[in-house]
Amino acid sequence: MPSPLPLLSPRGSGTISNLNNVVCLTRLDMTSESQDTVEQNQQPPPKLQIYPTASSEISPFWREKYERDAKKYWDVFYKQHQDKVGVFYTFCHYHFCTFSIRVFFKDRHYLDKEWGHYFSGTGSKVILEIGCGAGNTIFPLVATYCNIFVHACDFSPRAVNLVKMHKDFSETRVNAFVCDLTVDDLSKQISPSSVDIVTMIFVLSAVSPEKMPLVLQNVRKVLKPNAYVLFRDYATGDLAQKRLGGKDQKISENFYVRGDGTRAFYFADEFLTRLFKENGFETQEYDVYCKQVENRSREIVMDRRWVQAVFHSNVVNCLNNRKCEVKLDLVHKESENTQKASANGFEIDMSEGVASEMFGVSPSTDEIMEVKLSDWVFKIRELSKEYQHTCKSTGLMLWESARLMASILAANQSIVSGKRVLELGSGGGGICSMVAARSADLVVATDGDETTLKLLSLNVSSNLQSSSHSNLITKILHWGNKDHIGSIKQLSDEGFEIILGTDVTYIPEAISPLFSTARELISVNEGVEEVHKPALILCHILRRVDEPSIISAAAHFGFKLVDRWPLGSSIARSQSIIDAWFLENSEEVYIPSSALSIMYFHTI
Repeated sequence: MPSPLPLLSPRGSGTISNLNNVVCLTRLDMTSESQDTVEQNQQPPPKLQIYPTASSEISPFWREKYERDAKKYWDVFYKQHQDKVGVFYTFCHYHFCTFSIRVFFKDRHYLDKEWGHYFSGTGSKVILEIGCGAGNTIFPLVATYCNIFVHACDFSPRAVNLVKMHKDFSETRVNAFVCDLTVDDLSKQISPSSVDIVTMIFVLSAVSPEKMPLVLQNVRKVLKPNAYVLFRDYATGDLAQKRLGGKDQKISENFYVRGDGTRAFYFADEFLTRLFKENGFETQEYDVYCKQVENRSREIVMDRRWVQAVFHSNVVNCLNNRKCEVKLDLVHKESENTQKASANGFEIDMSEGVASEMFGVSPSTDEIMEVKLSDWVFKIRELSKEYQHTCKSTGLMLWESARLMASILAANQSIVSGKRVLELGSGGGGICSMVAARSADLVVATDGDETTLKLLSLNVSSNLQSSSHSNLITKILHWGNKDHIGSIKQLSDEGFEIILGTDVTYIPEAISPLFSTARELISVNEGVEEVHKPALILCHILRRVDEPSIISAAAHFGFKLVDRWPLGSSIARSQSIIDAWFLENSEEVYIPSSALSIMYFHTI
């Protein structure tokens, strides 16, 4: 009888290295077959699939939520970890060797090694650090190079405060300020054409990919003609991307949300180089680095991947880029309520929700957003942000597309003046309908949700004078519902000359009912000039439904696309209806997001 097999360590060394992983093999008869079995059992275990494949992307509601509250989540992040700036933690290993580890905010001393020749040389240089965080790029540079001045910005007020509280902070060397580059005009903080070098270290990945061009365009305003952008960020295939993808935390292609609400984009080579090229930069250096991290106890090898690149500003490319031709109003006019929210801290406090569930307390669920459009000032009541993530109705919030369309109407009253206007899916804000009501003959604001309609009626009554209020009617309308459509037709037998829809194209199932309903309700006027024909105008950020699908569905119900914005290559600028809205009133039109687009349809 053969002797029992010994206990084997997970790595087959013959010693017990990890008690939690010890496996006792049963006694086997040592026949040839059993010997083969033992050999197979002693083979190295197969590599584990660390993270499962994600089954789906997060919902459009949460995608908008994370975008809207990005500043809040990062501010909470810095609040939670602010005590770990420059702090070393000491612990004892089981071999009684003492280690000290610095966590989270580790200074980036590799900057001098990797890019020192860009900072050195004669004469002073001006540096712009984007997304400065706790200052881990700033202070190593200031300590190494005595001839530089650093502008440091971050959209988290708490991060900027951490920089100002740093022991090496000096206003003679560092200008630290709060700035959201997707919203705020950078040239109001820094003199135009004054910056020699921009550092973007793991920061652009925190921005929505559709807003990245806006960041680069904003940065270009303050660059000298031959300035450089020093870039390091996450690359596709990184360990963290696989981990997030396996937890159904995907927002869009290569874009994910972490457990704390902060987001991360993972850059593919073609995407990144094209992004910079289209916004006026040439690629000077480009490398993808991969570092393997091994977990020996689990026999797992994990890849950390990042891009390191240098981009050179190119004035000619920028001038040829249409995105630089349209003047964007980047100054976000926040209301006093929004400013107070920024000043009072961004804590995710669930206490009110718990109180409501446990004790029947009914907390205030509304907040007021002030919207300024031309000579209008609207105070829009909407669902409080802390309750938006649990609300099924998307109509209780004011979306960016509605703000853009309302801004266009305010600056171009001729679009609706003297006409019959119908708004589909107006939501609780109703600012497009309220602006149109000033000069239109009739405005009908509709939505399919009764709770949203109640909020809409409240906002209309509190913002419009009786003279304008009299020609604005709110009605329920489920797209495709014959009874609802019939009720709307009774308000205007001849149909509507302008039909508006803002952010109503994000659900694939709703596209056909949308165009079917619009076709039933649009006016048919033959023999009029193209610019005066009845029109269906849609403003949106493309999400789950792409533009070709929208155009195809429109054609099926008798609509043709005659204009779009940003301008398509198939439409001559001289023939563009929408382009004139911006060119003639560029200072009055507020563009809250570069990802927004407008589609202008006529009936066939």
